[in-house]
Amino acid sequence: MSRDEADRTLHHLRDERERIGAALLELADHPGHRLLDGAALTGETARRQAEIRSRTSALWELFDHYQRVLDAAETLRARHPRPAPAQLAELTWLLAGPSVELPAPEVPLERRTLLGPPAGERLTLQQVVARMTPLYEETVRLVAAVDAVWSPLLTRLDETLRDRHAAADLAVSLDLSDPGLERLGHELDALAATVRTDPLSLGRDGRADTAPFDRIGAELSALRERIAEVARLRSGLTQRLDALRATIERAAAAEVEAARARETVLVKIYEPALPPQPAAAAVLAGRLDALRASTGRGDWSDLAVRVADLERAAATALEQARTAADLITGLLERRDELRGRLDAYRVKAARLGLAEDPELSDAYRRIRELLWTSPCDLRRATTALSGYQQAIAARSKGANG
Repeated sequence: MSRDEADRTLHHLRDERERIGAALLELADHPGHRLLDGAALTGETARRQAEIRSRTSALWELFDHYQRVLDAAETLRARHPRPAPAQLAELTWLLAGPSVELPAPEVPLERRTLLGPPAGERLTLQQVVARMTPLYEETVRLVAAVDAVWSPLLTRLDETLRDRHAAADLAVSLDLSDPGLERLGHELDALAATVRTDPLSLGRDGRADTAPFDRIGAELSALRERIAEVARLRSGLTQRLDALRATIERAAAAEVEAARARETVLVKIYEPALPPQPAAAAVLAGRLDALRASTGRGDWSDLAVRVADLERAAATALEQARTAADLITGLLERRDELRGRLDAYRVKAARLGLAEDPELSDAYRRIRELLWTSPCDLRRATTALSGYQQAIAARSKGANG
């Protein structure tokens, strides 16, 4: 190399050294690398940790040899501002020749020969970089793969632990002992140990499998709601039981209304399609009496479940009774609607000059008899009224034509 060529090569190699050093430091600072560093691991994660450590150590060792040769070249150039041919030859050898000597691999004593261990491998600086590049890329891939599984698992673990502590604190504040909370605690402790020692065993297709946390989290959420329900029950038991009594009484009143409407409809409507007669209020009232008698003794958690279940049953009974009453009275409303439509059609016929039409008059009398006779046949009356309407429309069209 000429002096200018040596200086250009030195400048290029300095920049290269800075980029390589920055990349190695960035790798060391990667979240996945920090998680692996110093962790006591097992299973697949321990094997991955050993592989990454070996690769990282090899990278730094190669970089160290690279730096030593480059430092020697920089020192030589600094000592000789006007290098002679001998110095240029040495610079050329350092910068472009096989100046990097790697240590020979350790050979066990039983495999050594009389001539001793083999000599170390010699590489140029560019060959060192060429060897480091795929090693670095594969190490980054392995570290990123660990982070892709481990970091999400740690996040979900922290979230689920917070949920567990919140549920436990709430139970303690109410002096409650829930076997479900203890069971979930044991499951979460075992899962946490796996996350901290072998997270890759919880990986699926390169991603974190958070399904166990999702299940435990859902159960903890339901458990916290049950405990919160106990707290609400303790603070307002009397009011809730009174509200239950009122709901059941409204359901009973709606059932009575439905029964009365049923009796009326059975007399006034021919073969009505009626819903089953609701009769849940009496049973619910008995359950409420038993519930009141059990307050003050027994398990608050069980009491909360029973109160909530009875509230749902009472609300359903009230809705069903009101719906049944509406359906039954709707038959009478349908009859009244048909009566109103019949009178409206008769007025329309008169307005069209068809009041004396014998066929229409006869049809009107027959329909009126159907609608004003008990029991009223709604199906026949509906069909006849439709025919009456169509006859009026046909005669009106013929008159206009």
